[in-house]
Amino acid sequence: MLDARAQTLLKTLIERYIAEGQPIGSRTLSKYSGLELSPASIRNVMSDLEEMGFITSPHTSAGRVPTPLGYRLFVDTLLTVQPLARQEISDIKGAIQPNQPQRIISQASQLLSELTHFAGVVVAPRRQQPRIKQVEFINISDKRILLIIVTADGEVQNRILFTQRNYTPSELVEAANYFNQNCIGLDFEQMRARLQDELRQLRTDMTELMAAAVEAGQEATSDTSAQYVISGERNLLDVEDFSSNMSRLRQLFDLFEHKTTLSQLLELSNRAEGVQVFIGGESGIAPLDECSVVAAPYEVDGQVVGTVGVIGPTRMAYERVIPIVDVTAKLISSALSAS
Repeated sequence: MLDARAQTLLKTLIERYIAEGQPIGSRTLSKYSGLELSPASIRNVMSDLEEMGFITSPHTSAGRVPTPLGYRLFVDTLLTVQPLARQEISDIKGAIQPNQPQRIISQASQLLSELTHFAGVVVAPRRQQPRIKQVEFINISDKRILLIIVTADGEVQNRILFTQRNYTPSELVEAANYFNQNCIGLDFEQMRARLQDELRQLRTDMTELMAAAVEAGQEATSDTSAQYVISGERNLLDVEDFSSNMSRLRQLFDLFEHKTTLSQLLELSNRAEGVQVFIGGESGIAPLDECSVVAAPYEVDGQVVGTVGVIGPTRMAYERVIPIVDVTAKLISSALSAS
């Protein structure tokens, strides 16, 4: 545990480093900390903090900068979060209109980016497995059958089935009738469970077609992976901490393109209450080693369905970014629950 003096100096150092972007020396700490300490006393405390891993000295400077461990302590115990002004909350609320859910997601992502000048990201609710309204089979050539799936929300999916033998038109009608009489209102996972036993009782020569249809249908309608909308990636090009390392920036932009890994990180926030802050290597994702991710879950009708977040440098104004993410998550929850 740090004593009060060390906590004050660490807090002051991180706040000044976030504001100035330059290594912080003892003279700056003496000016801004409010402590009546000699330069020698400040240097001694700084030496202790460095030995504990909270700050480090760049080779080219006598000043110090925070380490990820220092930021972690700062965010967890020393940070004074600034509540957003009423006008800012009103502006956010006005920008997130309860109309189409997908529009709310894109609005929120853009808003997070504009307010923080970093990258704003919103993980959209997972798609539910669609319910089946109708199934049809059409013979298109030898051993090739077109499977047509109409879902309850009107979406149409087509898949070509490659079969071991030819099927007559009457057999295709029979198979379609079976599905349409026994499986309407189910998704393909439920259909698979229902048909597992019944397929054994059907004629052997029809089993292949029915099983292939269930397999292809589930594949066609199973895009339930979490998708996210990201805005303001170009803002990161203007961040001084990144602009000098184009290799790291390319890795970061590649991460944004391949969304699965980042989605998994953001979805960790769904398992906790309130705002989560991942600093540097805490994310376990190499391109984010010099970044922080501030994320919070949002709900629809009381159930957590997605995440909002901001991706920026570890040197970010946490006291401002955290309430922006928190308020945005709450307002998305209200808008989606009302839509």
